[in-house]
Amino acid sequence: MNDLEKFETLCQRTREIKYLESTSALLSWDQQTKLPSRGAAYRAEQLTFLAGEMHRRRTDPVYGELLNDLTASDLVEDPHSDVGSTILELKHRYEKNSKLPKPLVEELARTTSLAQEVWAEAREEDDFSRFAPSLKRIFELKREEADAVGYQETPYDVLLDDFEPGAKTDEVAGVLAALRKELVPLIDQVREAGFKPDISILRRHYPVDAQREFGRLASTAIGFDYERGRLDTTRHPFCSEMGPDDVRITTRYDDTFFSSSFFGTLHEAGHGIYEQGLRAEQYGLPPGSYCSLGIHESQSRLWENLVGRSHSFWGRFYPRAQEFFPAALQDVSQDDFYAAINDVRPSLIRVEADEATYNLHIIIRFELEQAVMEGQLQTDDLPDAWNEKYQEFLGIQPPSDANGLLQDIHWSAGLVGYFATYSLGNLMASQFFEAAEKELGDLDGLFAAGEFSVLKDWLNRNVHGRGARYRSRLLSETVCGNPLSHQPLMRHLRNKLSAIYGF
Repeated sequence: MNDLEKFETLCQRTREIKYLESTSALLSWDQQTKLPSRGAAYRAEQLTFLAGEMHRRRTDPVYGELLNDLTASDLVEDPHSDVGSTILELKHRYEKNSKLPKPLVEELARTTSLAQEVWAEAREEDDFSRFAPSLKRIFELKREEADAVGYQETPYDVLLDDFEPGAKTDEVAGVLAALRKELVPLIDQVREAGFKPDISILRRHYPVDAQREFGRLASTAIGFDYERGRLDTTRHPFCSEMGPDDVRITTRYDDTFFSSSFFGTLHEAGHGIYEQGLRAEQYGLPPGSYCSLGIHESQSRLWENLVGRSHSFWGRFYPRAQEFFPAALQDVSQDDFYAAINDVRPSLIRVEADEATYNLHIIIRFELEQAVMEGQLQTDDLPDAWNEKYQEFLGIQPPSDANGLLQDIHWSAGLVGYFATYSLGNLMASQFFEAAEKELGDLDGLFAAGEFSVLKDWLNRNVHGRGARYRSRLLSETVCGNPLSHQPLMRHLRNKLSAIYGF
């Protein structure tokens, strides 16, 4: 075969792996939304089998030979072309996967599938002891994974690379430390301000059916295509893609709290818009895949916060909100509502945290994960360590593990190394938004007129359409003209909060 024929063979084999990945994603989506509780054990075996089969194909020596030949060919002359990036990114994945024993991959799949059900029960019953054995085993397996792949500085580098390819723990820690240094004084300014928004208006009665319809209305307006996706209910919101025209988002409802579902729906719709904006003809290959979880989170946080919590957005949607929730909002002005949804104060639940304190929730998890992976902290001691950090960072103590360590699904799903991408996403979202506004002009004016497609199309061109042809830092620099920085996020927060709180 010549090089082009080898490349076509490589692409065909990779697309076959994607058939299995998308099937596994469908089973996982079903597990979180529809699966009867007694079906969990067999579902774990199904997912274990698929994980083993995917690993076999990803590490097939013939697949490796194709990659070795193509990596040495002229086809990689431009590493950011469709062809060059496909070869180089698949080579990176192959080398990493080849170091993982198949039994370890299968055990991780089985353990995490079962652990998600255990986590759900433990959270419901506020009983960490039920989840503790599963959590201990998951971190043991993640250490085995890191040891198998190998590392120079810290085992956490191996896990971080799964979600943010090429990133190093010390680099991320430095970025988050710089963010925290400027964020904490800003939060203190808010705390000392004389004005306090009335957040009780968000805790009135908001009927679930009306929340569902209003969330669908808003997510459609910003660009999520329901002919290529759907919205369902789950314990912990997520977005999952099963094909170029099958992107599923989920949310959860609380009829006494407006923000939980609405902003959760916008957040997941942002993920979905990214997936729907990828190039369908490249589906399953790097140019048609998301760049990193940090870039993915930048898209969800951009639509949730920079758009969905903006004054201009609610200039358009607040009259509709009053129509959907007349009993709750008939006596509430738009300015009071806007202040309430942007209120800054320490809180227990990450997914319901405000834009400013949210990042402290992430830093807590980032530091705890590292401590466990490096053997400085035992999993049985995590609840106490969690509570101590919440006191240190936010000045509050979780009253229960359900509102503390057990609130997130990520560790039960084996997603150790994921959390940092949320704050990286916040930083990137602000950089992308500044770059878009510089090119497109008055985005607030467009939002107030109900026009969101201009921003969505800009993101399609500059972020989504590039897929994984660039690593995240290079993508950010290419689009924004600047390296990753916390300053755009801090500018956004200072401008918004000074206007609300009067400092």
